[in-house]
Amino acid sequence: MNTLTQDGRVNVDNGNTNHVSKFAKKVETTASASDLRRRYQEVRALSERLCEPLETEDYVIQTMPEASPTKWHLAHTSWFFETFLLQANIPNYQSAHPQYNYLFNSYYNAVGPFHCRPKRGLLSRPTVTEVYEYRKYVDALMLDLLSQADTQKLDTLEPRIILGLNHEQQHQELMVTDLKHVFSQNPLRPAYQKRVPTEVRPVPPVRWFPFEEGIHTIGHNGSGFSYDNEGPVHRMLTNAFLLSSRLVTNGEYLSFMLDGGYQRSELWLSLGWNTVKEKLWRAPLYWEEHEDGGWRTMTLAGMRDLCLEEPVCHVSFFEADAFARWSGARLPSEQEWEIASAGVPLEGNFVDNEILHPTPLDSERSGLTQMFGDVWEWTRSPYSPYPGYAPAPGALGEYNGKFMCNQFVLRGGSCATSKSHIRPTYRNFFPPDARWQFTGLRLAKDLK
Repeated sequence: MNTLTQDGRVNVDNGNTNHVSKFAKKVETTASASDLRRRYQEVRALSERLCEPLETEDYVIQTMPEASPTKWHLAHTSWFFETFLLQANIPNYQSAHPQYNYLFNSYYNAVGPFHCRPKRGLLSRPTVTEVYEYRKYVDALMLDLLSQADTQKLDTLEPRIILGLNHEQQHQELMVTDLKHVFSQNPLRPAYQKRVPTEVRPVPPVRWFPFEEGIHTIGHNGSGFSYDNEGPVHRMLTNAFLLSSRLVTNGEYLSFMLDGGYQRSELWLSLGWNTVKEKLWRAPLYWEEHEDGGWRTMTLAGMRDLCLEEPVCHVSFFEADAFARWSGARLPSEQEWEIASAGVPLEGNFVDNEILHPTPLDSERSGLTQMFGDVWEWTRSPYSPYPGYAPAPGALGEYNGKFMCNQFVLRGGSCATSKSHIRPTYRNFFPPDARWQFTGLRLAKDLK
């Protein structure tokens, strides 16, 4: 059980590594201490590199309840290593500050109480400088822990370290998307980075790739890291279907808008139509109409004219579903997407490219394109457990399992995702009205 110390720290009963192995599949080959140190330093360094363009004031703003200040992301990812590794492996561990456990716990009830999420932007203290000092404190102890670990100890530490690094990569993506929302709310429309020019070519027409009816293996069934929600591996019968060769573009989505897409209730799910009316949606998030009728969009390089060839982005599940109906198609199920992605090279526009914006399709590419990177692709699948799934006991079991309600699955990663973080079985999930992530769509049809 968890206990509260006299100075307010929480001692977490998380020493059972079976909890981790049930939550996140352990890599088959144990890494060396030097490999883990290098990987740890690379991931942690990227978080701070993403913050290099920021001014101090940029770190502290929270523009909506779903987003978090950059400062909080930096501290929370350090708290994760402190809570689930340092406290569990260093006798009489002393935190950098006893109240950090309360401030930077996100939603782990088993660890203890936590600060109200919508009020994270009200925390002027600790300062940005103090948060960076906290990261250095945690990093020094983590690297020391790795240096002193023998082979047996390293085998115990590795699953949690790999989990913590993947957790930090998730927050790196959130940092980028939350910052974009922060900058979009500023009338000055500041730029996070300079625009990286991308070549724009005519987008080729959609082609449809058929997939036969059959029983398919779904879920992560290989070496390397995966989250618990990617398993257990199971078999599933799927009907024959068609999947479009590429993502839906801004130009295609604009045609939907010009055809009264946001005014036609017959295209929308009931809850989606209610959301359109309540929130006064008339275009994707960050689109703004010119006085002359043209459109501009906010990017991390500031405002610019809408590029019709780019994948449409920042649309909700409701909007993606309505567009699919208007197109005479539908969204793919997550199983269909996973089946189609088998054998597709894991290549695309990721955060590693430092473009941080969806890019037009290279017209010379063939086959299924844009399956990875650019935008997360909405599926029509509710986020629910696979057959036989059970969350791990303890705090880490809260990571995925308790969110399996009122969410929809997205696949493929985005321009804010690290390439080393994504895989064909990765299941992202958001509520159906979420738009601030880099979310888009491709179409599917039944093959009759």
